[in-house]
Amino acid sequence: MHDLPKGGSFLFEQTDPLSIFTPEDFTDEHRMIFRTALGFVTDKVLTQMDELEDKKEGLNKELLMQAGELGLLGTDVPEEYDGYAMDKISTCIIAECMGRAGGFAMTHGGQTGIGQLPIVYFGTHEQKLKYLPGIVSGELGTAYALTEPGAGSDALSAKAWAVLSPDGKHYILNGTKQFITNSAFADLFIVFAKIDREKFTGFIVDADSEGLTTGPEEHKMGIKGSSTRTLILEDVKVPLENVLYEIGKGHVIAFNILNMGRYKLAANSIGNCKQAIELAAQFAVDRKQFGQPISEFGLIKEKFAEMATRTYVAESMVYRTGGLLDGMMHSLDMSGPDGGQVAVKGIEEYALECSINKVYATEVQGYVMDEGVQIHGGYGVTSEYPIERLYRDCRVYRIFEGTNEINRTVIASTLVRRGLSGQIPLKEAIAKVQEQLTDGISARNGEADLIQAAKETLLYILGTTLKIYDKNILKHQEIIGKIADMCMQTFGMESAWLRAQKAVVNDGEEAARIKLNMAKVFINIAIGNIINLAREVLAAVAEGDELVKCLADLQKLSQYTPCNTIAIRQDIAAAVTAAVKYVV
Repeated sequence: MHDLPKGGSFLFEQTDPLSIFTPEDFTDEHRMIFRTALGFVTDKVLTQMDELEDKKEGLNKELLMQAGELGLLGTDVPEEYDGYAMDKISTCIIAECMGRAGGFAMTHGGQTGIGQLPIVYFGTHEQKLKYLPGIVSGELGTAYALTEPGAGSDALSAKAWAVLSPDGKHYILNGTKQFITNSAFADLFIVFAKIDREKFTGFIVDADSEGLTTGPEEHKMGIKGSSTRTLILEDVKVPLENVLYEIGKGHVIAFNILNMGRYKLAANSIGNCKQAIELAAQFAVDRKQFGQPISEFGLIKEKFAEMATRTYVAESMVYRTGGLLDGMMHSLDMSGPDGGQVAVKGIEEYALECSINKVYATEVQGYVMDEGVQIHGGYGVTSEYPIERLYRDCRVYRIFEGTNEINRTVIASTLVRRGLSGQIPLKEAIAKVQEQLTDGISARNGEADLIQAAKETLLYILGTTLKIYDKNILKHQEIIGKIADMCMQTFGMESAWLRAQKAVVNDGEEAARIKLNMAKVFINIAIGNIINLAREVLAAVAEGDELVKCLADLQKLSQYTPCNTIAIRQDIAAAVTAAVKYVV
């Protein structure tokens, strides 16, 4: 584990472009998985989207079983329990393809993520034998019941409770869970309740248990193809052997499962973005106004360039993180009975990156869908065109798996806490930036320099705010939210550039031209965003002469000459509209 990059290390270390994983590194097996998953979505899901949206009874379960037959439900499950024990890249590829599947993406995610992984990582051997084969095949639908009417982001304030039965053979559960995905057809629920109203604990609850019922389907703005209901528990008896992990350790399950959930949701978003770019490009090429296709107008070109660029950055971040997760998994000994907890601990190392991916990718998704509608004009708000559904479906992604506000606090708090505890060299890096300011910093030239400027600007802001607030900085959400945004933009800048540089080494500069152009555009825009965020934070924590000094320091750290992003975007847009899809 000590040879692997630590979570957050991108801020302190120079990364070799050849060391990161990119989509260009897919193996033949990865490409086969991509074709299988995309074919399933295209042939089986999208062709039945109207029926899914109309909530045709049994269709979600039928599609799950078909996905199970193709091996699309068991990538994270050990072979011992009929799974496929594939790498995290394979998991990511399937999640990306499912991002095109509308509400069924939620059905699949609930089955393979939060509804399955608690048993994979925390279940006993007997629990795994009993449930996992059916989950992998799709015969058993599964759901995750954490949220309550009064407990969303603050999950530990849950009111659902459990007591031991008089005969000592069962726990008796009572309470209400809300917004539970897959609840209409789930055969089992992962339920969290407080034993004796104190010990937050996970349970595997069979759907046919007496006293367990579900409410009517929620009438949702989007993802209408998925099932979302309230789960009601009235004196539900759960056998002792269905306690998940340890009594009082439910939070360990809930919070650790979220890391992979966030990562997969980011991958979903990428697939959804590519789908929207295809739809918008096809429309723009076909649609003529003022005697020419609207794809030839400058402001439409700018939209395509920005949609593709942000998607490229998100894709680069997600697969880079997938490579980190894979490296971690390969370094661990998970052969013992506690192998699941060992895996979870390894994944937790990259909790910061998982949250970065989730926030950035889902916000890119929102941007791409919005511009997709705009390119369609009036047609974009009619249900005749799929972009209307995509626009509605994407909104919830910024709420699922921890809201983006919660994830911003996770990004900043993880960075600060690890830094103050010495797990990462934050204090040393801040001190180094201060030394450089004293010695003098040359003007930045080129994208690599701008990435370094972004890192040093973020470190300077962290140093300035920590000097004032120390660990109490985490109480100032407006400030840590901006620190999180700076962190995301920096990770995106570097991930995009490293991928482009790796492509140059492997394929030559001309073959890597679009990647280089996308990275250049993003880096030149992101550095300006980071500087503006830094100025806003400094104005909040300093005033008078101190503020003047801080702004002068910021100016030294971030002097640069911008490139012609307008011309570069025209080249990117031409590639997208020529291919009528996302291209790199």
